[in-house]
Amino acid sequence: MDLLALVDFNDVARHGGVGRAARLTGRPKATLSRRVRQLEDALGVRLFERGGHELRLTAEGRALHEQTQSLLEHIDEVGDTLRQGTTTPRGRLRISAPVLFGQRGLGRIAADYALAYPQVQLEVITEDRFVHPVEDDFDLIIRANPDPSTDLSGRCFLRDTQVVVAAPSLPRPTRQRDVAVPVITLPRTTPGITWQLERARSTLRVTTRTVLRLSSMAMIHDAVLAGVGAAAVPRSLVQADIDAGRLLDWGTLGSRPIEVWALYPSRRHVSARVSAFVQLLVDRFEHASPAAFSRLVG
Repeated sequence: MDLLALVDFNDVARHGGVGRAARLTGRPKATLSRRVRQLEDALGVRLFERGGHELRLTAEGRALHEQTQSLLEHIDEVGDTLRQGTTTPRGRLRISAPVLFGQRGLGRIAADYALAYPQVQLEVITEDRFVHPVEDDFDLIIRANPDPSTDLSGRCFLRDTQVVVAAPSLPRPTRQRDVAVPVITLPRTTPGITWQLERARSTLRVTTRTVLRLSSMAMIHDAVLAGVGAAAVPRSLVQADIDAGRLLDWGTLGSRPIEVWALYPSRRHVSARVSAFVQLLVDRFEHASPAAFSRLVG
């Protein structure tokens, strides 16, 4: 494959069209179009569906983009390293993180990274939907309990437990009081689930009824404090409220530990800028401890 044609193809794929790629890269539209067609001719496949106002990747084009974009970035980094004689991270680093994590300390971590590596253009987007690094143009994503079947690589840098909490005004469940507990959940949670609460070497099964669905843990935290229902949340999020008596600890969900991962596309070479950010997360959360998270946001 012609390397220059491959570079132009990836620019068009990443920016969603020839016109936008030309504006952002400074390359002439005619050159980009010609290079893409040359690449299609060389491979004997169509890489884009043409027609209408939108240029969409074919299945073959998507596979080529996913497999070659990171390799081209690595080639650029190798060239920079050879020219500069250093492995200092540089270039663009675009990160996706959950809203709660973004609100509780990630800004400070991002600032430390920017100060340590001024040649990196860092951008952090917070959202709770699961994004894909290649398809959504992210270099790194941070997510809790990602699907084990994902085709991404990564590292767990924070572990926590799920604890069920409620305001003191909400009656605590007991073995003698078999009534469904009002609960606040995320939208994707199955309604009417049964909690198995572990506390003081005893286990209590609690039936639930969903009274409120909220799309982020930050909103769930606020709603629990307001007393509308109980919720299963990370202990590090509510430990200060438990200590202050604003919330009561009903017990832990021992079968549902929380692991927070930094994920990136599976490949042999990981960029220096991604490696540096992952290492910063690992160093900041010593031994993947939620206590380190509490110190960070405290």
